[in-house]
Amino acid sequence: MSDLTDDRTVTRDEAESRYEVRLGDVLAGFTEYRVDSRGRYVFHHTEIDPAFGGRGLATTVVSYAMADAAARGETVRPTCPVVVKYLRSHDVPGLQVDWPDGV
Repeated sequence: MSDLTDDRTVTRDEAESRYEVRLGDVLAGFTEYRVDSRGRYVFHHTEIDPAFGGRGLATTVVSYAMADAAARGETVRPTCPVVVKYLRSHDVPGLQVDWPDGV
């Protein structure tokens, strides 16, 4: 397999309620959300295909998702450990975060 590191793209798939990161045409991973009864985007799961581990793809997809949520004026409620870790160590201008108790 060729090195596709420079050919990474992130897109929002509303039908699947997730943001996807691709290397070339290959789905390498995603971060999933659901919209709760209060309209918050609850990010509950992030997954990267083990074949693509160690390339920073989780950070890439979560970073894009948080910036997009901020641009759209959404409130994010992080429950996925990957998203929590990202938000604890990165400032996302304009992002409204509703932290769950105990996170």
